Amino acid sequence: MRILIWHVHGSWTTAFVQGPHTYLVPVTPDRGPDGLGRARTWDWPDSVVEVPPERLRDEHIDLVIIQRPHELALVDQWLGRRPPLVYLEHNAPDGRSPGVPDTRHPVADLPDITTLVHVTHFNRLMWDAGPADTTVIEHGIIDPGHRWTGELDRAAVVVNEPIRRGRTTGTDLLPAFSRAAPLDVFGMRTEGLAEHIGVDPGRCRTQDVPQSDLHTELARRRVYVHPVRWTSLGLSLLEAMHLGMPVVALATTEVTEAVPPGAGVVSNRIDVLTDAVRDFLADPPHARTVGDGARAAALSRYGLSRFLDDWERLLKEVTR
Repeated sequence: MRILIWHVHGSWTTAFVQGPHTYLVPVTPDRGPDGLGRARTWDWPDSVVEVPPERLRDEHIDLVIIQRPHELALVDQWLGRRPPLVYLEHNAPDGRSPGVPDTRHPVADLPDITTLVHVTHFNRLMWDAGPADTTVIEHGIIDPGHRWTGELDRAAVVVNEPIRRGRTTGTDLLPAFSRAAPLDVFGMRTEGLAEHIGVDPGRCRTQDVPQSDLHTELARRRVYVHPVRWTSLGLSLLEAMHLGMPVVALATTEVTEAVPPGAGVVSNRIDVLTDAVRDFLADPPHARTVGDGARAAALSRYGLSRFLDDWERLLKEVTR
């Protein structure tokens, strides 16, 4: 099967393109948002092929996966036809007017979309998709292996643009966590974070590491902290669990499903969470035991083979 998909979410796409198909990825001279082409920081197989928009009309395409509303217009403009269309929604509704749970999904009124796919059951519950055919295919992770050493008595956090995104990503909670443990914050556009939240830079360090080194560096920290209030289920949380890290996370969105008992501490009480961080820092053997539980849970629910099998079943259904 030949599948057209835009490079929008690098981590998710890295798992998806491990399947048995040919994946056509638009590429433009400026490699802008609609033409990023192949990933430069993830390892993608040769079955991912860059195609300039002007060549797409001549390509055989069995199916298109849309991830943003405006991509439907690009399909019409670049292909001049509409193969079967699957809309993949990565996010929970953003809460803007009319607010959750009344936010209408763009696909609700687009009859040409064959299926709307959510990445979590929480997202499906919160979006109003109207009469659209919907399903859930949960995340899959390429197993990075058990890497946890916990040699650094610090907590790891992964968040992109914490200053801009603020309360959404729990940036305002970081001072409380930094009092429980010194934090190392990984992600994009984290510069100036300690000053922004009024924390000594030694208690909240930002880390700029290549994607290829991220997993190893995370696993050197004693515990993973997930302070996010409102996004879809963060892949960084699932990756930390795969690494064998004990996790401490807010009990919001899909987290309570992803982190079962024995895999970490999940709560909406900040005192419970900060106490858990202190406990993991003080007791490395306990941290290792809980991290092993986190890895087992992640492998069971978010393994790559289950993810690819789920997608394979859907792709066959929508193209038959």
